[in-house]
Amino acid sequence: MHVWKHFVTITKHRHLVMKYCFKLRIPWQGLIHDLSKYSYIEFYNGAKFYQGTRSPNDQEREVKGYSEAWMHHKGRNKHHYEYWVDVNLNTNEYEAVKMPIKYLKEMLADRIAASRIYKGKAYTDASPYEYFITHAAIKRMHPESVKIMNEWLLKIKNEGEKATFKYIKKNYPNSLKY
Repeated sequence: MHVWKHFVTITKHRHLVMKYCFKLRIPWQGLIHDLSKYSYIEFYNGAKFYQGTRSPNDQEREVKGYSEAWMHHKGRNKHHYEYWVDVNLNTNEYEAVKMPIKYLKEMLADRIAASRIYKGKAYTDASPYEYFITHAAIKRMHPESVKIMNEWLLKIKNEGEKATFKYIKKNYPNSLKY
């Protein structure tokens, strides 16, 4: 069990996300970001499967075949694309739903912060983009949400955070649904 290390990691992550959310003009989301990580099921499993270089949910999946902490987390945090899946009444199939802009912004903040925490000194502005294009999100998110997230992450990779945040604030107000 790595209780203290896990606590420090998730708290550092929350504070970084908070900083980015304030810059993106979604302060409330920054303040409440990932509070469920301090719940018993998420915190206990996070401490138990902690490694420090990647999400403990990955290790929990390898050991148990699924991540109980992740299943709890994704259903309570709207910045995860998995939250935005519902039954299409026409097809009766589960499908991705377009994410509101404010949650895409929080997702961006989350991705940058997670990349910084887990990559440490190896972090570059390309790290969040590289993670995004190599993981399931790109295949399972709504195509319009993928397009926007891909645009933002590529902009960070090519122009940096400051220019990207300025661009997002100007072109993607929180009230914009799509």
